[in-house]
Amino acid sequence: MKVIRDPIHDYIELDELALALIDTPQVQRLRRIRQLGFSNLVYPGANHTRFEHSLGVYHLARHLAGQVEERLREELLTAALLHDIGHGPFSHATEELIERYTRKRHDDVEELLRKGAISDVLKDFSLSPSSIAAHIKGETYIGQIINSEIDVDRMDYLVRDAHYTGVAFGLIDHVRLIHELRFNENKLVLNLGGLQAAESLLVSRFLMHPTVYFHHVSRIAESMCQHAAEYMIGNGLSPKILQRMDDVGFMNEMKNAGGYASGIAKRLDERKLFKRALYTSFDSLGMDVTKLRSNVKRVESEIAETAGIEPGYVLVDIPEKPEIVEMKAQVLVNGKMTPLDRASSLVAALEKAQLDNWRLGVFTPPEYRENVGSIAREFFEVKKDTKQFKLTEI
Repeated sequence: MKVIRDPIHDYIELDELALALIDTPQVQRLRRIRQLGFSNLVYPGANHTRFEHSLGVYHLARHLAGQVEERLREELLTAALLHDIGHGPFSHATEELIERYTRKRHDDVEELLRKGAISDVLKDFSLSPSSIAAHIKGETYIGQIINSEIDVDRMDYLVRDAHYTGVAFGLIDHVRLIHELRFNENKLVLNLGGLQAAESLLVSRFLMHPTVYFHHVSRIAESMCQHAAEYMIGNGLSPKILQRMDDVGFMNEMKNAGGYASGIAKRLDERKLFKRALYTSFDSLGMDVTKLRSNVKRVESEIAETAGIEPGYVLVDIPEKPEIVEMKAQVLVNGKMTPLDRASSLVAALEKAQLDNWRLGVFTPPEYRENVGSIAREFFEVKKDTKQFKLTEI
């Protein structure tokens, strides 16, 4: 057993299997993928990686391994350590694009588990790649520990992201949460004694979304990165190769791609980002824009054509309607399983308030901002009596 010092969990113990997995190129690659993508453009300390997070998830999963049959414990811990190896560069910045082209989500990792060094380690320890993949996707009862409504993945990233960004919203009693989690009828549920800890997790997640995960600067940088990646794929870059790159490799590829992609890479490097031409709430719109998510390229082209500029310089960001899946976690109340949003009036209130965090964004270089904003407001039927957010920039 070896020990790693972690700023969140203090000491993390690693056994022989974990050490063998960590030494594989697939896991070492996670050292070079930032957990929060471009959030360091807003919070300079947000340079922590998927590697650190994976160690944290492994550590928390160890605390719940006692509730799992002994023969399945190694599978659980392996899945916890490997749950993020399918992420592309800059994490979520390239995730949607890679999924669109490969038809696979980042947690569909079975192919990775069947090849190379990880495959060799799994064979040495008599572990099944298909079982590990199923646990990572939350398709098994023990997989709920890693991937479910309240899981160790969320517990680690909320606390870790709050720590490295410096925001004060990551106060989660994850030790209490883990202590109060148990299996009931093969469902991971929360004892009533853990209700307040679960509420703190939900409040933290609710506040972290607009402050960190959906901060407009992060959304702009991610949109720019995604459009550059799409340009590169259109010019011959394989989506599968893109998925295996790390942040540095992808940025170098972007810089050398020429044309639009190189221009975007220069802007990202120098933090000369596009600006918000329109940034408004769901209630301010005269249409259901979520129906346009599958045709965003057409919308961008139409606004750009009306403004007389190239399509790549009008970026439309239509996030999915916010959904807090943790609200459907089950709480044991008088021996019966009850959804968390029924067991807690605070959680129910958060469910109603979550749409307040939703924003439609239209981004463009500063010189086009006024013109594009006017056209976008008309296109999206923004209500004239709606008070718009001040478009001050950081």
